[in-house]
Amino acid sequence: GAFPRPPELCDWSMVPGAACWRAEAEVRPGGVGVVAAVAELAMEHVTEGSWESLPVPLHPRVLGVLRELGFPHMTPVQSATIPLFMKNKDVAAEAVTGSGKTLAFIIPILEILLRREEKLKKSQVGAIIITPTRELAVQIDEVLSHFTKPFPQFSQILWIGGRNPGEDVARFKEHGGNIIVATPGRLEDMFRRKAEGLDLASCVRSLEVLVLDEADRLLDMGFEASINTILEFLPKQRRTGLFSATQTQEVENLVRAGLRNPVRISVKEKGAAASGTQKTPSRLENYYMVCKADEKFNQLVHFLRNHKQEKHLVFFSTCACVEYCGKALEALVKGVNIMCIHGKMKYKRNKIFTEFRKLQSGILVCTDVMARGIDIPEVNWVLQYDPPSNASAFVHRCGRTARIGHGGSALVFLLPMEESYVNFLALNQKVSCLPFSYGMSNAGVVEKVLFQQCPLQEMKVQKNTVDLLPKLKSMALADRAVFEKGMKAFVSYVQAYAKHECNLIFRLKDLDFASLARGFALLRMPKMPELRGKQFPDFVPVDVSTDTIPFKDKIREKQRQKLLEQQRKEKTENEGRRKFIKNKAWSKQKAKKEKKKKLNEKRKRKEGSDIEDEDMEELLNDTRLLKKFKKGKITEEEFEKGLLTSGKRSVKTADLGISDLEDDC
Repeated sequence: GAFPRPPELCDWSMVPGAACWRAEAEVRPGGVGVVAAVAELAMEHVTEGSWESLPVPLHPRVLGVLRELGFPHMTPVQSATIPLFMKNKDVAAEAVTGSGKTLAFIIPILEILLRREEKLKKSQVGAIIITPTRELAVQIDEVLSHFTKPFPQFSQILWIGGRNPGEDVARFKEHGGNIIVATPGRLEDMFRRKAEGLDLASCVRSLEVLVLDEADRLLDMGFEASINTILEFLPKQRRTGLFSATQTQEVENLVRAGLRNPVRISVKEKGAAASGTQKTPSRLENYYMVCKADEKFNQLVHFLRNHKQEKHLVFFSTCACVEYCGKALEALVKGVNIMCIHGKMKYKRNKIFTEFRKLQSGILVCTDVMARGIDIPEVNWVLQYDPPSNASAFVHRCGRTARIGHGGSALVFLLPMEESYVNFLALNQKVSCLPFSYGMSNAGVVEKVLFQQCPLQEMKVQKNTVDLLPKLKSMALADRAVFEKGMKAFVSYVQAYAKHECNLIFRLKDLDFASLARGFALLRMPKMPELRGKQFPDFVPVDVSTDTIPFKDKIREKQRQKLLEQQRKEKTENEGRRKFIKNKAWSKQKAKKEKKKKLNEKRKRKEGSDIEDEDMEELLNDTRLLKKFKKGKITEEEFEKGLLTSGKRSVKTADLGISDLEDDC
């Protein structure tokens, strides 16, 4: 039947730049009409009229802050979202990373709270902004503080991991929190602090606005349960905004669950709406380099040494790789500020993030904890030493540069067997890796030559790079901390590789482990299931017992020696108990044989063999014992004892193998 015209389509003239908009109504299952608005606006100019041109005027003090911050014009996502939010619509916005989504929800939050008939009390919560990482929460809180400064009636509070929750409760009780910026885990925890005098469930009854920033990442990181718990506490009559750079089925499910008749906004580059979804900024130049595993580290160091005056993010697949390679880069790239950040850091992350943002140049070695929504000023290069575990993460990593109309470049390192990843990205994420020939002139200046007619050419590997792996090996031989970090990094890399989402390209069985181990400058191969039964003739371990490598830190080395002495002592003491251990092992072995025997008998019974009633009774008893053992109702010792007792009752003594028992005692 006819599908009614949604009210959202009635007056698009209210949205600035309406002539550039294409609005389409689409029917969802159940016949619900929603609006899909697609902005076809040239992001090269990233301006969509002045703030004064909005149909609903902004507060003069909000306009004053925007002037102070140097934002005279709106970006497309801001001009699309703000009028709808302020008209009390739920909004699901998808926009390229770095397009100004933060102001698109901060400004409406303030305007909605300012227009409340009843002013918020100190303990009443008017708005909540939920974001996946601490760093992004800190960043949003910082931007928000510029706007709340002229409005002393509003208090804001930041709730993130890595801080004392008791202090967070005390701070809220003392200063209040009309606007909360939080990570999901900490916010969920705060709803359970009623015993400490914080009844957050009552405080959020006044909630006007909920914002889920980087929604797809919230779900990727496993916060779905936390989000659902939080939503149960919040009033249904609220405005909800969901912001993301990519749209997934999980996000779609969240839209259905958390938003009421949302207006869907998708802001794209001009022309991108027709050609497909472009998710990386237009001023971003994407490059890739194909090199062997044992050449990759040298290529990275060579690149960083030739770009010392620039600001870089270097992405690795695991926390252990960040720890190891960060330590190595500190020793090998001199005269540059090098910082490390990853998800397992408890208390240092916020400080490191804040310090790096202030730097003019430097290197931040990190995991995907820094891939989403983080705005670090003037990042020149995003270097992906390890390709991300999924294709959407590639887009978000690249989005840390070329933000809000600025230029920037991204480079991903690929192994020879991974080269087809370039085509995969082009198809899966609509990402083009631009042509790039990389060389050094006689004067030592980096030259970039773009070949626009060849859209998928690679950055050529440098031939005359210094081999730094022997130096890295020397570092490992001199300090056990470096040796152990290297081993952990290798193991974690292999385990992450095995779990790669695109396993048709990133296949563990095709990985050259010997070359990889040389690339990690390992002294020997680690013992791990993935390497079991494999031979590595191309890898030569060092002719040194790795147990003799000391820690450079004297306190750690003293502790290690103490532990080794204790282990030697225990070994000596246990030598006299070998028979007891053997008997215990025999007992386990005997029980295993008995269990196998009974199962075989059970199988024969099913096949129609003749079994005496006594044997049948014994078999049933043993089956009952096995079930009890599996359910944890009896211990292993009780299980073994029961098996033997059952056998004694039903068969002759000779059949138990008493002679065997006597021989082993």
